[in-house]
Amino acid sequence: MVTLEDVAKQAGVSLATASRVLNGSTRQVGAALRARVERAADELGYRANIAAQTLARGSSNVIGIVVHDLIDPYFAALADGAMRAAATEGMLVMVGTTHRDPEQEIAYVATLNAQRVRAVLLVGSRVADPAVTDRLRAELARYRDSGGRVACVGQDLLGVDTVAPANREGAAELARVLAGLGHTRFAVLAGPPQLMTAADRSAGFVAALRELGLPEPQVIHGPFDREGGYAAARQVRDATCVFAVNDVMAVGALAACRERGIRVPDDVSVAGFDDIVTLRDHVPALTTVRLPLSGMGARALELALHDRDEADAVVVEQVAGEVVLRESVRRLM
Repeated sequence: MVTLEDVAKQAGVSLATASRVLNGSTRQVGAALRARVERAADELGYRANIAAQTLARGSSNVIGIVVHDLIDPYFAALADGAMRAAATEGMLVMVGTTHRDPEQEIAYVATLNAQRVRAVLLVGSRVADPAVTDRLRAELARYRDSGGRVACVGQDLLGVDTVAPANREGAAELARVLAGLGHTRFAVLAGPPQLMTAADRSAGFVAALRELGLPEPQVIHGPFDREGGYAAARQVRDATCVFAVNDVMAVGALAACRERGIRVPDDVSVAGFDDIVTLRDHVPALTTVRLPLSGMGARALELALHDRDEADAVVVEQVAGEVVLRESVRRLM
């Protein structure tokens, strides 16, 4: 096995200099010496001992990203943005998926703490369960006490830097735009009531309709995925417009409409939320609320990595959505 001593000898530098170049030291090494060491390492096939680096520095150059569901393009886009930002910082990324199990999320944080990763990024909605939230906060506090850094994409409930999509506001604006097109009878495919993202979007949409003096919509709960949207859409009755609280559910709703011979948008309009890139070419193109998903992931990683004092306030950045009208919605007046 090639050792660091072998690299130093090949490059004609001291062991300390070789270590600073290859083991991630914050001390600067001149460009010429750095090039010699890196060339020698390549020629000899040297591979750094990651475990030794971690022990020496107190943390690794690994970022842990914990998401709810990598199959869902929403989470894939957020994770991609964070991973691209990590690459520019020379960081490696480990991704774990919880399959929407809060207990698994807590377990991931404990495991990443044990592995002494540099930072943890939590991506996804919180659940309306104070006991679970308190346990996650406690696990995050243990990790931060050991020097770890944390940021979150979702609701501001964990006491860490957070990128928070404006779910209520975006859904309310969508309701106003749809009502402006003449729609008065709505159905809301509301997702699980305990999932805060789904609940916030549903509540914002319904509240805006009430403010406009429109009839109460039909609200149908179900899973926060394509199958949930499909099943919920089959229960819709007497609506001119269906709002699914995420785009993936909206795709399920469109499939249910096709099976039942319901034409979109001629017979019923359909709208979603998120603006998943892979769905922009869907026929008919989906009306939705656009969130800058990749940018949100990148910004969360920046917050997790930025230097701060203990006295610094927690950063919470609200991200507004933008209503995007496409062919899945038609004007009634």
